[in-house]
Amino acid sequence: MNILQRILKIGQAEAHAAVNQLEDPIKLTEQGIRDMREDLDKSLLALGEVKAMAIRARNEAEAHRRKARDYENKAVQLLQRAHQGDLNSAEADRLAGEALARKEECSQLSAASQNELTSFEKTVAQMEQNVQALKSTISKWENELRVLKSRVTVSNATKTMNKQLAQIDSSGTVALLERMKQKVAVEESLAESYGEMVQESRSLDQEIDQALDVSAAQRSAQSVAALKAKLGLMPEPEKPSEQE
Repeated sequence: MNILQRILKIGQAEAHAAVNQLEDPIKLTEQGIRDMREDLDKSLLALGEVKAMAIRARNEAEAHRRKARDYENKAVQLLQRAHQGDLNSAEADRLAGEALARKEECSQLSAASQNELTSFEKTVAQMEQNVQALKSTISKWENELRVLKSRVTVSNATKTMNKQLAQIDSSGTVALLERMKQKVAVEESLAESYGEMVQESRSLDQEIDQALDVSAAQRSAQSVAALKAKLGLMPEPEKPSEQE
Protein backbone atom coordinates (compact mmCIF):
# COMPACT_ATOMS: atom_id res chain seq x y z
CA MET A 1 0.00 0.00 0.00
CA ASN A 2 2.81 2.42 0.85
CA ILE A 3 4.54 1.59 -2.42
CA LEU A 4 1.39 2.50 -4.37
CA GLN A 5 1.11 5.81 -2.50
CA ARG A 6 4.74 6.61 -3.25
CA ILE A 7 4.21 5.80 -6.92
CA LEU A 8 1.14 8.06 -7.01
CA LYS A 9 3.07 10.90 -5.33
CA ILE A 10 5.91 10.52 -7.82
CA GLY A 11 3.42 10.62 -10.67
CA GLN A 12 1.76 13.73 -9.26
CA ALA A 13 5.11 15.46 -8.80
CA GLU A 14 6.09 14.69 -12.39
CA ALA A 15 2.71 15.93 -13.62
CA HIS A 16 3.09 19.20 -11.69
CA ALA A 17 6.61 19.64 -13.06
CA ALA A 18 5.35 19.11 -16.61
CA VAL A 19 2.58 21.65 -16.06
CA ASN A 20 5.04 24.17 -14.64
CA GLN A 21 7.24 23.77 -17.69
CA LEU A 22 4.28 24.29 -20.01
CA GLU A 23 3.03 27.39 -18.22
CA ASP A 24 3.96 30.69 -19.84
CA PRO A 25 3.47 33.71 -17.57
CA ILE A 26 2.82 36.01 -20.52
CA LYS A 27 0.23 33.72 -22.08
CA LEU A 28 -1.42 33.15 -18.71
CA THR A 29 -1.58 36.91 -18.10
CA GLU A 30 -3.00 37.55 -21.57
CA GLN A 31 -5.64 34.88 -21.00
CA GLY A 32 -6.48 36.40 -17.63
CA ILE A 33 -6.94 39.82 -19.24
CA ARG A 34 -9.15 38.31 -21.95
CA ASP A 35 -11.29 36.63 -19.27
CA MET A 36 -11.61 39.90 -17.35
CA ARG A 37 -12.58 41.75 -20.52
CA GLU A 38 -15.31 39.19 -21.11
CA ASP A 39 -16.49 39.74 -17.54
CA LEU A 40 -16.37 43.49 -18.16
CA ASP A 41 -18.52 43.15 -21.28
CA LYS A 42 -21.04 41.06 -19.36
CA SER A 43 -21.03 43.56 -16.50
CA LEU A 44 -21.60 46.48 -18.86
CA LEU A 45 -24.46 44.61 -20.52
CA ALA A 46 -26.04 43.86 -17.14
CA LEU A 47 -25.48 47.46 -16.04
CA GLY A 48 -27.27 48.69 -19.14
CA GLU A 49 -30.21 46.40 -18.43
CA VAL A 50 -30.49 47.54 -14.81
CA LYS A 51 -30.31 51.18 -15.89
CA ALA A 52 -33.09 50.50 -18.37
CA MET A 53 -35.22 49.01 -15.59
CA ALA A 54 -34.47 52.02 -13.39
CA ILE A 55 -35.58 54.38 -16.16
CA ARG A 56 -38.74 52.35 -16.66
CA ALA A 57 -39.49 52.39 -12.92
CA ARG A 58 -38.94 56.19 -12.84
CA ASN A 59 -41.29 56.69 -15.76
CA GLU A 60 -43.93 54.41 -14.23
CA ALA A 61 -43.72 56.17 -10.88
CA GLU A 62 -44.17 59.55 -12.57
CA ALA A 63 -47.06 58.24 -14.70
CA HIS A 64 -48.84 56.82 -11.64
CA ARG A 65 -48.36 60.14 -9.80
CA ARG A 66 -49.88 62.03 -12.71
CA LYS A 67 -52.85 59.66 -12.77
CA ALA A 68 -53.32 60.04 -9.03
CA ARG A 69 -53.36 63.83 -9.36
CA ASP A 70 -55.75 63.54 -12.28
CA TYR A 71 -58.19 61.35 -10.35
CA GLU A 72 -58.03 63.72 -7.40
CA ASN A 73 -58.78 66.69 -9.66
CA LYS A 74 -61.70 64.81 -11.17
CA ALA A 75 -63.14 64.03 -7.73
CA VAL A 76 -62.90 67.75 -6.86
CA GLN A 77 -64.63 68.72 -10.08
CA LEU A 78 -67.46 66.21 -9.45
CA LEU A 79 -68.10 67.57 -5.98
CA GLN A 80 -67.96 71.16 -7.23
CA ARG A 81 -70.54 70.45 -9.95
CA ALA A 82 -72.80 68.72 -7.45
CA HIS A 83 -72.48 71.73 -5.17
CA GLN A 84 -73.38 74.00 -8.05
CA GLY A 85 -76.41 71.86 -8.89
CA ASP A 86 -75.07 70.72 -12.24
CA LEU A 87 -74.84 67.11 -11.08
CA ASN A 88 -76.82 64.86 -8.79
CA SER A 89 -75.27 64.92 -5.35
CA ALA A 90 -75.49 61.17 -4.75
CA GLU A 91 -74.09 60.39 -8.20
CA ALA A 92 -71.37 62.93 -7.69
CA ASP A 93 -70.45 61.41 -4.34
CA ARG A 94 -70.33 57.93 -5.85
CA LEU A 95 -68.15 58.96 -8.79
CA ALA A 96 -65.91 61.08 -6.59
CA GLY A 97 -65.45 58.07 -4.28
CA GLU A 98 -64.48 55.91 -7.27
CA ALA A 99 -62.06 58.57 -8.46
CA LEU A 100 -60.47 58.82 -5.04
CA ALA A 101 -60.18 55.01 -4.90
CA ARG A 102 -58.44 55.04 -8.27
CA LYS A 103 -56.26 57.85 -7.02
CA GLU A 104 -55.22 55.71 -4.03
CA GLU A 105 -54.40 52.79 -6.29
CA CYS A 106 -52.27 55.00 -8.48
CA SER A 107 -50.51 56.43 -5.43
CA GLN A 108 -49.70 52.93 -4.22
CA LEU A 109 -48.43 51.93 -7.66
CA SER A 110 -46.35 55.09 -7.77
CA ALA A 111 -44.88 54.32 -4.35
CA ALA A 112 -44.07 50.75 -5.45
CA SER A 113 -42.40 52.01 -8.62
CA GLN A 114 -40.46 54.54 -6.55
CA ASN A 115 -39.25 51.76 -4.26
CA GLU A 116 -38.16 49.77 -7.30
CA LEU A 117 -36.41 52.86 -8.64
CA THR A 118 -34.53 53.30 -5.36
CA SER A 119 -33.48 49.65 -5.42
CA PHE A 120 -32.40 49.85 -9.04
CA GLU A 121 -30.41 53.02 -8.39
CA LYS A 122 -28.54 51.33 -5.53
CA THR A 123 -27.83 48.36 -7.79
CA VAL A 124 -26.65 50.64 -10.57
CA ALA A 125 -24.33 52.48 -8.20
CA GLN A 126 -22.87 49.20 -6.93
CA MET A 127 -22.49 47.80 -10.45
CA GLU A 128 -20.82 51.00 -11.68
CA GLN A 129 -18.39 50.75 -8.78
CA ASN A 130 -17.64 47.12 -9.70
CA VAL A 131 -17.22 48.05 -13.37
CA GLN A 132 -14.75 50.80 -12.48
CA ALA A 133 -12.83 48.42 -10.23
CA LEU A 134 -12.73 45.84 -13.03
CA LYS A 135 -11.53 48.47 -15.52
CA SER A 136 -8.83 49.54 -13.08
CA THR A 137 -7.73 45.93 -12.57
CA ILE A 138 -7.58 45.33 -16.34
CA SER A 139 -5.53 48.49 -16.81
CA LYS A 140 -3.18 47.42 -14.02
CA TRP A 141 -2.75 43.94 -15.50
CA GLU A 142 -2.13 45.38 -18.97
CA ASN A 143 0.61 47.62 -17.57
CA GLU A 144 2.13 44.68 -15.72
CA LEU A 145 1.94 42.62 -18.92
CA ARG A 146 3.84 45.29 -20.84
CA VAL A 147 6.50 45.39 -18.13
CA LEU A 148 6.64 41.58 -18.09
CA LYS A 149 7.10 41.44 -21.86
CA SER A 150 9.88 44.03 -21.66
CA ARG A 151 11.58 42.10 -18.89
CA VAL A 152 11.32 38.87 -20.87
CA THR A 153 12.81 40.56 -23.93
CA VAL A 154 15.71 41.99 -21.93
CA SER A 155 16.18 38.70 -20.10
CA ASN A 156 16.32 36.68 -23.32
CA ALA A 157 18.74 39.13 -24.92
CA THR A 158 20.96 39.11 -21.84
CA LYS A 159 20.84 35.32 -21.64
CA THR A 160 21.80 34.98 -25.29
CA MET A 161 24.65 37.45 -24.92
CA ASN A 162 25.96 35.82 -21.75
CA LYS A 163 25.71 32.40 -23.38
CA GLN A 164 27.76 33.60 -26.33
CA LEU A 165 30.31 35.20 -24.03
CA ALA A 166 30.50 32.04 -21.94
CA GLN A 167 31.23 29.95 -25.02
CA ILE A 168 34.13 32.18 -26.10
CA ASP A 169 37.62 30.72 -25.39
CA SER A 170 39.57 33.66 -24.05
CA SER A 171 42.98 31.99 -24.49
CA GLY A 172 42.10 30.91 -28.03
CA THR A 173 40.91 34.40 -28.81
CA VAL A 174 44.15 35.95 -27.55
CA ALA A 175 46.19 33.49 -29.63
CA LEU A 176 44.10 34.30 -32.67
CA LEU A 177 44.65 38.01 -32.14
CA GLU A 178 48.41 37.48 -31.80
CA ARG A 179 48.49 35.53 -35.06
CA MET A 180 46.51 38.27 -36.72
CA LYS A 181 48.96 40.88 -35.42
CA GLN A 182 51.90 38.91 -36.81
CA LYS A 183 50.19 38.50 -40.17
CA VAL A 184 49.41 42.20 -40.31
CA ALA A 185 53.01 43.06 -39.43
CA VAL A 186 54.27 40.82 -42.23
CA GLU A 187 51.85 42.38 -44.71
CA GLU A 188 52.89 45.86 -43.63
CA SER A 189 56.59 44.97 -44.08
CA LEU A 190 55.93 43.59 -47.54
CA ALA A 191 53.98 46.68 -48.47
CA GLU A 192 56.84 48.92 -47.29
CA SER A 193 59.40 46.82 -49.19
CA TYR A 194 57.41 46.98 -52.40
CA GLY A 195 57.05 50.71 -51.92
CA GLU A 196 60.81 51.16 -51.66
CA MET A 197 61.33 49.05 -54.80
CA VAL A 198 58.83 51.16 -56.69
CA GLN A 199 60.56 54.33 -55.48
CA GLU A 200 63.98 53.06 -56.60
CA SER A 201 62.58 52.11 -59.99
CA ARG A 202 61.03 55.51 -60.36
CA SER A 203 64.39 57.28 -59.46
CA LEU A 204 66.30 55.30 -62.14
CA ASP A 205 63.66 56.05 -64.74
CA GLN A 206 63.88 59.73 -63.89
CA GLU A 207 67.70 59.78 -64.38
CA ILE A 208 67.41 58.03 -67.73
CA ASP A 209 64.67 60.38 -68.90
CA GLN A 210 66.71 63.38 -67.79
CA ALA A 211 69.76 62.22 -69.74
CA LEU A 212 67.66 61.58 -72.80
CA ASP A 213 66.10 65.01 -72.51
CA VAL A 214 69.59 66.66 -72.61
CA SER A 215 70.65 64.72 -75.69
CA ALA A 216 67.44 65.62 -77.40
CA ALA A 217 68.06 69.31 -76.64
CA GLN A 218 71.53 69.13 -78.15
CA ARG A 219 70.26 67.42 -81.24
CA SER A 220 67.59 70.06 -81.56
CA ALA A 221 70.20 72.90 -81.33
CA GLN A 222 72.37 71.23 -83.98
CA SER A 223 69.40 70.85 -86.27
CA VAL A 224 68.56 74.53 -85.92
CA ALA A 225 72.19 75.57 -86.65
CA ALA A 226 72.29 73.39 -89.77
CA LEU A 227 69.07 74.90 -91.04
CA LYS A 228 70.39 78.42 -90.48
CA ALA A 229 73.56 77.60 -92.40
CA LYS A 230 71.54 76.23 -95.28
CA LEU A 231 69.49 79.37 -95.40
CA GLY A 232 72.51 81.62 -95.15
CA LEU A 233 71.38 82.95 -91.87
CA MET A 234 74.55 82.23 -90.02
CA PRO A 235 75.91 85.39 -88.37
CA GLU A 236 79.11 86.85 -89.84
CA PRO A 237 82.24 86.68 -87.73
CA GLU A 238 83.10 89.92 -85.99
CA LYS A 239 85.89 92.05 -87.66
CA PRO A 240 88.84 93.20 -85.53
CA SER A 241 88.91 96.88 -84.83
CA GLU A 242 91.42 99.18 -86.66
CA GLN A 243 92.91 100.43 -83.46
CA GLU A 244 94.00 96.95 -82.75
